[in-house]
Amino acid sequence: MITKENILAIAKKTILSESEAVAKLVSFLDENFTQAVQQIYESKGRLVVTGIGKSAIIAQKMVATFNSTGTPSLFLHAAEAIHGDLGMIQNEDIIICISKSGNSPEIKVLVPLLKRFGNTLISITGNITSFLAKGSDHVLNTTVDMEACPINLAPTNSTTAQLVMGDALAVCLMEMRDFKPEDFAVYHPGGALGKKLLLRVKDMIEHSLKPTVSPDSSIKKVIFEISEKRLGVTAVVENNKIIGIITDGDIRRMLNDRDTFADLTAIDIMTKNPKMVSSDTMAVDALNILEDFSITQLIVSDNGEYKGVLHLHDILKEGIV
Repeated sequence: MITKENILAIAKKTILSESEAVAKLVSFLDENFTQAVQQIYESKGRLVVTGIGKSAIIAQKMVATFNSTGTPSLFLHAAEAIHGDLGMIQNEDIIICISKSGNSPEIKVLVPLLKRFGNTLISITGNITSFLAKGSDHVLNTTVDMEACPINLAPTNSTTAQLVMGDALAVCLMEMRDFKPEDFAVYHPGGALGKKLLLRVKDMIEHSLKPTVSPDSSIKKVIFEISEKRLGVTAVVENNKIIGIITDGDIRRMLNDRDTFADLTAIDIMTKNPKMVSSDTMAVDALNILEDFSITQLIVSDNGEYKGVLHLHDILKEGIV
């Protein structure tokens, strides 16, 4: 029976085994790696990554990483390639083929076909004397002494080594392209980082209501406007110019201080010189203003033209925190 201690020991042994396999990759890096990176960087085509079995899964992850970091890539399944999908390869494309043994039947069929097209072939393989390695222009060595699997069969250390080699390629290419967070955001517009770096105030107030009262509006009208538009605030506008705002907090404070408000108008309780932003302001910058001044709404104005109200909830709803 396996005890809890045994389970932890097996897990630690697996992690150590994989980390040692990865560490050995450092000694395998040579001119093949340098030239491969340089050719990918200078290529006018795409990067096609292919493999079969578990290597195909690693290839798909590599493609995802390359695409999100500025290297146009696509995945080609080695088995499907020899049944018609070779047609997706263009003249200037560079091909990475991943295979632990480098000698599987599909790889032996595929390599001569790839070479026939004249494309540069980079192999990521654990067998540098294999059919794949001999047919490649550049060989990236991912040899492992053994798998972490207790019967030395299930791809574990070998696939981890492949994955890390792909990451090394991607990071080198990012550095060469001077790839910045702003570039990453372009490829991840739906993520939190993308929204922080790309989302502007105008993207959140496209359908925003514009609660508005005049300086001489009655308090009753002010309360109605704030309640109807449900933004907790209204702008006070005179001659198309925003001269102040009234929040629901202002209304509460007024009711606290007075027994009657029949003689009051909007101008009597408004806050002058409210915090405003333009519609081109980055959403994350607007959030900083809200936090700095402990407020929940910002008036949006472009060259004096009232565009709407940005509420803290609009920003939080987008996942920008």
